[in-house]
Amino acid sequence: QVQLVESGGGLVQAGGSLRLSCVASARTFSNYIMGWFRQAPGKEREFVATISWNGGTTYYADSVKGRFTISRDNAKNTVYLQMDSLKPEDTAVYFCAARWGGTSKIPIDYAYWGQGTQVTVSS
Repeated sequence: QVQLVESGGGLVQAGGSLRLSCVASARTFSNYIMGWFRQAPGKEREFVATISWNGGTTYYADSVKGRFTISRDNAKNTVYLQMDSLKPEDTAVYFCAARWGGTSKIPIDYAYWGQGTQVTVSS
Protein backbone atom coordinates (compact mmCIF):
# COMPACT_ATOMS: atom_id res chain seq x y z
CA GLN A 1 0.00 0.00 0.00
CA VAL A 2 1.28 3.45 -0.94
CA GLN A 3 0.02 6.67 0.57
CA LEU A 4 0.54 9.90 -1.35
CA VAL A 5 0.21 13.40 0.06
CA GLU A 6 0.27 16.44 -2.21
CA SER A 7 1.05 20.00 -1.17
CA GLY A 8 1.93 23.33 -2.71
CA GLY A 9 -1.32 24.34 -4.33
CA GLY A 10 -2.82 27.78 -3.97
CA LEU A 11 -4.01 30.92 -5.70
CA VAL A 12 -1.71 32.59 -8.20
CA GLN A 13 -2.07 35.22 -10.89
CA ALA A 14 -1.74 34.32 -14.55
CA GLY A 15 1.92 34.17 -15.54
CA GLY A 16 2.97 33.12 -12.06
CA SER A 17 4.52 29.91 -10.79
CA LEU A 18 3.81 27.19 -8.26
CA ARG A 19 5.65 24.05 -7.27
CA LEU A 20 3.64 21.04 -6.20
CA SER A 21 5.13 18.29 -4.08
CA CYS A 22 3.95 14.76 -3.46
CA VAL A 23 5.44 12.66 -0.69
CA ALA A 24 5.01 8.90 -0.84
CA SER A 25 4.99 6.45 2.04
CA ALA A 26 6.37 3.60 -0.06
CA ARG A 27 9.55 1.94 1.18
CA THR A 28 10.53 1.27 -2.42
CA PHE A 29 9.51 4.60 -3.92
CA SER A 30 12.09 4.29 -6.67
CA ASN A 31 10.23 1.26 -8.03
CA TYR A 32 7.17 3.33 -8.89
CA ILE A 33 6.28 5.32 -11.95
CA MET A 34 4.85 8.64 -10.81
CA GLY A 35 2.35 10.83 -12.55
CA TRP A 36 0.50 14.10 -12.14
CA PHE A 37 -3.10 14.50 -13.25
CA ARG A 38 -5.65 17.27 -12.87
CA GLN A 39 -9.39 17.64 -12.80
CA ALA A 40 -11.31 20.83 -13.36
CA PRO A 41 -14.96 21.23 -12.29
CA GLY A 42 -17.28 19.38 -14.62
CA LYS A 43 -14.43 17.79 -16.53
CA GLU A 44 -12.77 14.40 -16.56
CA ARG A 45 -9.44 13.79 -14.90
CA GLU A 46 -6.67 14.43 -17.39
CA PHE A 47 -3.01 13.56 -17.71
CA VAL A 48 -0.44 16.26 -16.98
CA ALA A 49 2.97 14.58 -16.69
CA THR A 50 4.69 11.34 -15.82
CA ILE A 51 8.22 10.32 -14.86
CA SER A 52 10.12 7.04 -14.89
CA TRP A 53 11.65 5.44 -11.80
CA ASN A 54 15.01 7.17 -12.20
CA GLY A 55 13.75 10.40 -13.73
CA GLY A 56 15.34 9.61 -17.05
CA THR A 57 12.09 9.59 -19.01
CA THR A 58 9.34 12.16 -18.80
CA TYR A 59 6.18 12.84 -20.78
CA TYR A 60 3.89 15.84 -20.76
CA ALA A 61 0.47 16.76 -22.00
CA ASP A 62 0.67 19.08 -24.97
CA SER A 63 -1.18 21.74 -23.01
CA VAL A 64 1.61 22.04 -20.42
CA LYS A 65 4.69 21.17 -22.46
CA GLY A 66 7.36 23.83 -22.09
CA ARG A 67 5.69 25.33 -19.00
CA PHE A 68 5.60 22.46 -16.48
CA THR A 69 8.48 20.26 -15.31
CA ILE A 70 8.14 16.98 -13.46
CA SER A 71 11.02 15.70 -11.33
CA ARG A 72 11.64 13.31 -8.47
CA ASP A 73 13.97 12.85 -5.54
CA ASN A 74 14.02 9.17 -4.61
CA ALA A 75 16.03 9.85 -1.46
CA LYS A 76 13.14 11.98 -0.21
CA ASN A 77 10.32 9.84 -1.62
CA THR A 78 9.04 12.93 -3.37
CA VAL A 79 7.88 13.88 -6.83
CA TYR A 80 7.54 17.51 -7.89
CA LEU A 81 5.65 19.48 -10.50
CA GLN A 82 7.12 22.88 -11.25
CA MET A 83 4.46 24.97 -12.96
CA ASP A 84 5.51 28.18 -14.70
CA SER A 85 3.66 30.65 -16.92
CA LEU A 86 0.40 29.54 -15.40
CA LYS A 87 -2.84 30.23 -17.24
CA PRO A 88 -6.42 30.41 -15.97
CA GLU A 89 -7.16 27.17 -17.82
CA ASP A 90 -4.64 25.42 -15.55
CA THR A 91 -7.09 25.86 -12.68
CA ALA A 92 -7.93 22.42 -11.31
CA VAL A 93 -7.36 19.97 -8.49
CA TYR A 94 -3.99 18.35 -9.08
CA PHE A 95 -3.40 14.74 -8.10
CA CYS A 96 -0.24 12.69 -7.94
CA ALA A 97 -0.42 8.99 -8.64
CA ALA A 98 1.83 5.92 -8.55
CA ARG A 99 1.99 2.70 -10.51
CA TRP A 100 4.21 -0.27 -11.23
CA GLY A 101 5.45 -0.90 -14.72
CA GLY A 102 6.08 1.62 -17.46
CA THR A 103 5.04 5.21 -17.82
CA SER A 104 1.40 5.80 -18.68
CA LYS A 105 -0.87 8.72 -19.49
CA ILE A 106 -4.03 6.83 -18.56
CA PRO A 107 -5.50 7.45 -15.08
CA ILE A 108 -6.90 3.94 -14.71
CA ASP A 109 -3.38 2.51 -15.01
CA TYR A 110 -2.41 4.09 -11.69
CA ALA A 111 -3.18 2.13 -8.53
CA TYR A 112 -2.44 4.77 -5.91
CA TRP A 113 -3.67 8.34 -5.65
CA GLY A 114 -3.27 11.31 -3.38
CA GLN A 115 -6.12 13.44 -2.12
CA GLY A 116 -5.35 16.32 -4.47
CA THR A 117 -4.32 19.94 -4.06
CA GLN A 118 -6.23 22.90 -5.49
CA VAL A 119 -4.53 25.22 -7.96
CA THR A 120 -6.38 28.38 -8.93
CA VAL A 121 -5.01 30.78 -11.51
CA SER A 122 -6.66 34.18 -11.70
CA SER A 123 -6.70 36.28 -14.87
